[in-house]
Amino acid sequence: MRSSTGEPGVKQAGGSARGAVTPSCLDDLVVITGFSGAGKSTALAVFEDAGYFCVDNLPPGMIRSLVELFLHEGSKVERAAVVSDVRGGDLFDGLAELLGDLERTGIPHRLLFLAADEQALLNRYKETRRRHPLAATGSVAAGIAAERSLLEPLHELADLVIDSSALTAANLRKRIADDLLAVEAPGHLAVSFQSFGHKHGPPRDADLVFDVRFLPNPHWDIELRPLTGLDHRVVEYVARGGALTAFYERLTPLLDYLLPQYVAEGKAHLVIAIGCTGGRHRSVAIAEHLAAYYREAGQYLVEVNHRDVDRATKLT
Repeated sequence: MRSSTGEPGVKQAGGSARGAVTPSCLDDLVVITGFSGAGKSTALAVFEDAGYFCVDNLPPGMIRSLVELFLHEGSKVERAAVVSDVRGGDLFDGLAELLGDLERTGIPHRLLFLAADEQALLNRYKETRRRHPLAATGSVAAGIAAERSLLEPLHELADLVIDSSALTAANLRKRIADDLLAVEAPGHLAVSFQSFGHKHGPPRDADLVFDVRFLPNPHWDIELRPLTGLDHRVVEYVARGGALTAFYERLTPLLDYLLPQYVAEGKAHLVIAIGCTGGRHRSVAIAEHLAAYYREAGQYLVEVNHRDVDRATKLT
C-alpha cells in the first residue's frame, strides 16, 4: 500500500492545496482501472461483497471530491473502492495526477490494474456484442489500441496488475480476494437458510435444495397441525424414531465440506433451501437448527427465513 509521511490533506481539482484534514475513518481506498472488458465490474463486486463503499465509472475529479467527504469528521466510510476508466472521456486524463496527490497527502490507497491480451478482449466483446467506449463507430481492435496508449502510464503506477486473459470470473474474484483482501474475504460468506413448501412452488434463488418430505409429518397430528417448526413439540415429533438425528449426521458433514468450497470459489451469498410439503413444520425446524449451528460456529454471516410458514393450514 502506498503512503507518505506528510500531514494528510486533500488537493482540490484545480491543484491548489487545501487545509489539512485528518482522516477519521478511511484506511483503504482502492482505485480500479484497466482495459474495457478485462473484469473491472467483477473486481468491484469483490470489494462490495467485502463491505467496501463502491462506486463505478467515477472520473478522477469526482474521486477527489469523494475522498474529501470521506476525510471529514463524521464520515463512517473506512474502506472504499472506485472504478475509473476511459468511459470518463477527457476527464480520465487526470487519474495519474490524482494518484500523485493521494501519494503526497498520505491517503492510504492502492491501484489495481486489470489487463488482458487483445484476442481475449476481442472475444469478450464479440460474445457480449457491446461497443468499445473508444470505438463507437469503428472497430473494437482500434478501440483497444487507443485504450492501450491511454493506459500505459497507469500500468506503471499500479500496485497490482492482474491479467485476466485466461481467468474465469470465479478465478478472477479469488485472485483479487487473495491478493488484496488478505484474511478478511473468507469470513464474508453470507449463508441464508430458507424453509419452503413444495406445494407452493420451488424457491427461485436457491443454490442448494434439500427435500425433507421423508421425515415424520406433524400435519397429520391434529394438535400439532396449527403449530409450526418453531414449536419444540413439532421438533420432537419430527425427531421421533431417530430419523432427524440420522439426517443431521449426514447433512452437516456435507455442508461443512461444501461451504468452504463456495468461499474458495469466491461466492459471497449462498441460499440453502429446505423443503417439506407445506413449508410450516419440518422445513422450518430444520432451517432453524442449521442456522443456529452455523451461527454458533462463527465462520459465516447467517440468516434464516421461512417463506411459507404463515400460510393458512386446513384443520380438517
